Amino acid sequence: MAKGSAAAPTVEDIRKEVGERGIEFFFAQFVDMYARPSAKLVPAAHLDDLVTDGAGFAGFAAGEIGQVPSDPDIAAIPDLASFTPVPWEPTVARFACDITVDGEEWPYDPRTILRRQLARARDLGFELKMGLELEYFLVELMGDGSIRLADSLDTLEKPCYDLNGLSRHYDFLTTVSRYVNELGWGNYANDHEDANGQFEQNFTYADALTSCDRAVFFRYMVHQLAERKGRDEGRNILATFMPKPFSHLTGNGCHFHMSLWDGDTNLFLDEDDPRGLGLSESAYRFIGGLKKHARAYSAVTAPTVNSYKRLKVGTTASGATWSPVWISYGYNNRTQMLRIPGPGRIEDRTIDGSCNPYLAATVVLAAGLDGIETEIDPGEPNAENLYAIPYDELRSRGLETLPANLLEATHELENDDAIRQALGRGRDEDYADYFIRVKREEWARYHEQVTPWEVNEYLTRF
Repeated sequence: MAKGSAAAPTVEDIRKEVGERGIEFFFAQFVDMYARPSAKLVPAAHLDDLVTDGAGFAGFAAGEIGQVPSDPDIAAIPDLASFTPVPWEPTVARFACDITVDGEEWPYDPRTILRRQLARARDLGFELKMGLELEYFLVELMGDGSIRLADSLDTLEKPCYDLNGLSRHYDFLTTVSRYVNELGWGNYANDHEDANGQFEQNFTYADALTSCDRAVFFRYMVHQLAERKGRDEGRNILATFMPKPFSHLTGNGCHFHMSLWDGDTNLFLDEDDPRGLGLSESAYRFIGGLKKHARAYSAVTAPTVNSYKRLKVGTTASGATWSPVWISYGYNNRTQMLRIPGPGRIEDRTIDGSCNPYLAATVVLAAGLDGIETEIDPGEPNAENLYAIPYDELRSRGLETLPANLLEATHELENDDAIRQALGRGRDEDYADYFIRVKREEWARYHEQVTPWEVNEYLTRF
């Protein structure tokens, strides 16, 4: 269960572990389009009712999950395999839930959307495995609503891997690491990232659904522990996975490392690859699909206005954005959108910390499967430093960039049939159209704001 046993647990398995651990309550948890976790706290004595009937919610009140106030309640049905003890609250455990309405799967539920795409992949003989790298900042929220770095001593021009920065946050980082390992996820590295105040803590890959469940819980855990750190210090400390909280610093990515498997066989691995990357023909075609659909799926993998302030042609205080915008691939080259860090896997570096991991996994899988099914050739890998080549020259070579903003990305998504189909159909519309409508409303709210930059730039000019 918490350690990812091969066989799906039964209610009796859960009941036994609940007794052994002294669990008194469950969080019945699901996410909306924005990956905001919602939950009810259910007494453990009601496990049978929870499994049979789920936890009821007024869906419209729970965020963007395709409901209006007149709709019947949604029911959050726990996936027993997702049982996750809450390490800092030992009497509580979490279930990741699937949403049903009137006993039927709810097509606006992001976890259900991913499960359906994974089922399609299984019909083709593939299982998607993923590792997610989630970056975050520790910041202090000030009384006037502004933020600053929680660590005032973190001022190096190039702070990545800074030992002193790690040491000053030793208690926080090691607490997260211990909890991740208690859950059986296999934390294998913790580092100070490229920006001041930024960190990354990695755990091992798993099947895509499990990895997405873990990503949701990891973000929740880091948020909770940061707030607890702030209370202990008498400060308002927050963790944020926001793509670009500071204009001059590197943003937060959520890099996806992906491979397709058949049982214990990695179908992306080919030690005799003539291109020298250790990839199979299926892997190259998967890359071809990612390249073909990248402009469309970026609306889902970089789904906020703020995302496109991270995805830009340019630089940051450290000298690199580490978030490539050119649609390309290459061996162990972090200036490429698609990096091949080692044989048998592909990393997409453009996915960011605001993504809904279930929806993001759905669209990258759909893009890759389209590449395999239609045998798309990705072209030759690129070994160059794309940060050092002028924009016009890259364009003259035929390279494309990702969309420049969220509005442009929604136009790309609107016209991509493969990604639209993967996201499925709602009651009377494609989920893609619902997603696009919500995101265009988000863009409009942003675009209507008059910012301090505009006042400074234009007030006395006209």
